[in-house]
Amino acid sequence: MLESNPLKKLILLCFLIIIASCKDEKTDKVSLPESKIEQLKLDYASGFSITQHSNYSILEINNPWPNATKKYKYVLISSDNAAKTTFMKGEYDGIIIKPIKNIVVTSTTHIPALELLHVEKSLVAFPGTDYISSKKIRERIDGGFIRELGKTENLNTEVLLELNPNLVVGFGIDGNNRAFETIKNAGIPVIYNGDWVENSPLAKAEWIKFFGALFDKQELATTIFNDIKNNYLEAKKIAKKAKQYPTVLSGAMHSDVWYLPNGNSTETQLLNDAHVHYLWKDTKGSGSLKLNFESVFVKAKKADIWLNPSNYTTLKALKAGNKNHTAFDAFKHKNIYSFTNTTGKTGGVLYYELGITRPDLVLKDIIKICHPELLEDYKPFFFKSLK
Repeated sequence: MLESNPLKKLILLCFLIIIASCKDEKTDKVSLPESKIEQLKLDYASGFSITQHSNYSILEINNPWPNATKKYKYVLISSDNAAKTTFMKGEYDGIIIKPIKNIVVTSTTHIPALELLHVEKSLVAFPGTDYISSKKIRERIDGGFIRELGKTENLNTEVLLELNPNLVVGFGIDGNNRAFETIKNAGIPVIYNGDWVENSPLAKAEWIKFFGALFDKQELATTIFNDIKNNYLEAKKIAKKAKQYPTVLSGAMHSDVWYLPNGNSTETQLLNDAHVHYLWKDTKGSGSLKLNFESVFVKAKKADIWLNPSNYTTLKALKAGNKNHTAFDAFKHKNIYSFTNTTGKTGGVLYYELGITRPDLVLKDIIKICHPELLEDYKPFFFKSLK
């Protein structure tokens, strides 16, 4: 009997170890429950995707900035379901608990989605509040409901951490933003929004569905986008009726360089859809062309219309910027149009805020300027003649 005790103890010890290891293995593997999977339909946007499950959603950011090598993956889940779930460490870049009550966004292009989805009251802070043009948001800023955060590249993290929002929606040029790292380390999720990287006007506008997913308003977001898309496509159809294609110049001189849209840019796509002859439409690339004055003058001296002469707000300012601007026929005939004079209460340019979300209005503006007979009763929303 005495000799058998050590053997029994050894067997019992092995049994306990097996039980303990089984428990640990079970704990490690607890993750999101299996459920029905449905992919959110995206017509144009490629920079994000949303996979909807019964009790949660997976949001993936595929292209947060140009030439990004990393993709970001987030879980959108209710607090009740999150309490029942253990997430594998490193599996996701953030766990977003819904409903979102307080949010910080960092680009004026994010503002229209909040307003259209009727969640503008969730915004608690913004970097550079003077750039915001929305009347509703300005009222909340003036009422002290929205705090100033300084500049996007140097956020006032002290104020932001004090507010402790549910989520920060950022944007990045290359992903190197120390403020965002500080925020994430404090336990506040940061999601990069890449609407500006998309390669078509409607693809950029479709990012309203990104915000729809965050606020559980996907149906409303889809309805809003479909209206914008249909308006855009209808305007494009109307533009095809044009009998003439006016030649168009864009951009202006800064120092010794003339900056203007490249052939694959969204700005050029808008001009193409408006059925005008943009003089650099056949160039390759999605950014800006950088040309000298001579090459622009030779090609565009007799251009019928000059759109978006950089940030110049008057003919006098355009002349003062570079006297060579006055040599173009469009300057002599005062056929120059810009969105820089349509601003909010504190001087923010409305186009930079709303233009991405409402490309249908931008397209109609260009059609009205270049083919006024096609939209007789339409009044341009963004663009005004330079005086």
